[in-house]
Amino acid sequence: MTTNTPSAGNVDSMEAARSTIANLPKKRRLITAGFYIVCLVLGLIIGYANNPGLNELMTFIATVFTRLFSFIAVPIIALALISTLAKLGKDSSSGQIFGHTVFYTLSTTIVAAVVGAILFWVLQPANVPAEVAGMSTTEPVQPTSYYDHILSVIPNNILQPFVSGNVLSVLLIAAAVGMALAVMPHNERRTAVLNTLVGLQDVLFVLIRWILVILPIGIMGFTAQLVAQLGEGVILGSLATYFTVVIGSNLLQMFVIIPLFLIARGLNPLRIFRGMLPALAVAFFSKSSAGTLPVTMASAENNCHVNPKISRFVLPICTTINMNGCAAFILITSLYLMQNAGIEITLTTTIVWIFVATIAAVGNAGVPMGCYFLTISLLSSMHIPVILMGVILPVYAVIDMIETGVNVWSDSAVANMVNKDLSHEINELEQKEHEAQVAAVAALGAESLVQEAGNANRNA
Repeated sequence: MTTNTPSAGNVDSMEAARSTIANLPKKRRLITAGFYIVCLVLGLIIGYANNPGLNELMTFIATVFTRLFSFIAVPIIALALISTLAKLGKDSSSGQIFGHTVFYTLSTTIVAAVVGAILFWVLQPANVPAEVAGMSTTEPVQPTSYYDHILSVIPNNILQPFVSGNVLSVLLIAAAVGMALAVMPHNERRTAVLNTLVGLQDVLFVLIRWILVILPIGIMGFTAQLVAQLGEGVILGSLATYFTVVIGSNLLQMFVIIPLFLIARGLNPLRIFRGMLPALAVAFFSKSSAGTLPVTMASAENNCHVNPKISRFVLPICTTINMNGCAAFILITSLYLMQNAGIEITLTTTIVWIFVATIAAVGNAGVPMGCYFLTISLLSSMHIPVILMGVILPVYAVIDMIETGVNVWSDSAVANMVNKDLSHEINELEQKEHEAQVAAVAALGAESLVQEAGNANRNA
């Protein structure tokens, strides 16, 4: 009989991997906070100075950190989902966790689209003059059907999604492998596979801890890059109301709607917001919710005390399907471009597009500008002119930053709400697993004693 009892060294390494800035001694935390502030101020100064040489250096730093997060994100997503599904198994509450996650995800995403629709109808953004729209063009986009989107998720090579960074395909493979492990007999081979997965996950969390230590340098690069872009003055007056609607809907979702969801579940939004600040800062500057996932998981587990079994199951899923900011952008931008194309925007049209935006956002990849390109593809497939997307593009970097922050904040809220709903059941499950492991060890010990006694009697 075999058990899945982790070794002491394995437990120690996992705890060490989970220790982040939040667990440092108070003096060291103050030094770290000072490092963050200094790097942020330096980024503002360098960006405002707009020196070509320094700008190139800051762009290099930002690119390095973007690649570091991309490098760590895909394996984290896969390992987190595989190990969680495998460990929870068919007799656990994995179905409950998934059900609660989908419920909260769809609820917050639909509400985000509704908020965007209400603001669009209230503020009524004006059309862009034809001569302004004609100053910019976008490359033609090949129309893509939903069948093509589904086919793109199904890989023809198990390694291809990891090489190309196709998060949906990685999730599909990880879910399949995790469920296969969950139904396998509890034998030595299954235990060996699980121990290997846990070990790889521990290694990645150590790498995350190292990245968090030097993260302020990355924030300096991202900040300088942003300030330099804003200094170029690219916002067009004719688009001001459109940008107000997009940014306003995201801010309402972030500071009003999501906190109301948390309060309704008996949670303190200010406490959770403070705990998730490291992840929100990375999300804002990196513009990638998938790339921010390692920091999001570390912040949820260490600062908000979300059960690792929940965070490592919920957050990888939310990174792909929970796109509040993207839903609002798709809805508002689609209605705006349809309006500019001479299409009448009725209440029925708005309601239909609320659901279209929600479904499209669920299938969006959490990568920089993913929502922008998804919107172009969606509108092109419906034969709606997308030339205005070229006018929107120069300021989309700012929109993308806010959207990503909203997406990660919503992911964090969903994880905390699921943790509040199911933490008691998960704790009971862990207690039962522990008792079963202790009983198994005791049975093995008793069997060993009986064998020793029998051998002693025979020798006598």
